[in-house]
Amino acid sequence: MRYLTLLLLACAGVAAAACGNSTGLQAFRTNVVDTVSLYALSGTLVSKPSGYAILNGPVRTEQVVSFDFAFDIDTAGRAVFLPTGALKLGQQSGLQISKLAFDSIRIAPTDKYQLDSAVVVQDSSVVLAHSAQVACGNGFLSAFYAKLHILAIDTTSTPNGRRIDFAILADLNCGFRGLEPGLPTQ
Repeated sequence: MRYLTLLLLACAGVAAAACGNSTGLQAFRTNVVDTVSLYALSGTLVSKPSGYAILNGPVRTEQVVSFDFAFDIDTAGRAVFLPTGALKLGQQSGLQISKLAFDSIRIAPTDKYQLDSAVVVQDSSVVLAHSAQVACGNGFLSAFYAKLHILAIDTTSTPNGRRIDFAILADLNCGFRGLEPGLPTQ
């Protein structure tokens, strides 16, 4: 509720066309690149984060219901990200592998995301992600978008193994798809 209030206040008294984009919302959070480690859903301690919520960061999936994707290692030994549909949670987040380099992705696409199946990732893969739809204000529904660059994958069964490390840039401005550092304009 506080987030929605801040969004509405940011646009109060400003014409919708001048408020950032066609939704009438204004970007007020700066996009930054962060580095994250997640641990496999299976074969690791439940105290380690295995899921990621684009709006809130790494989460322990046994403690929260709201996250956008989880990490695991499949029966073939491959690293996979699982959107919520693949986990039968029905929240409809999505993932897709990008052919573009991490730094060259400027805006998130709106289609071709996998909603109900695992996405196999490898070292250096670039992945695009979106959250489930959320209400942004003014009756507008949108998702939060992010891009990830896989830095390392460890599939060994050691205390710190079965882990994936990635860089992530998430646009935390509802209604925006800009995936460059700084304040987004689109």
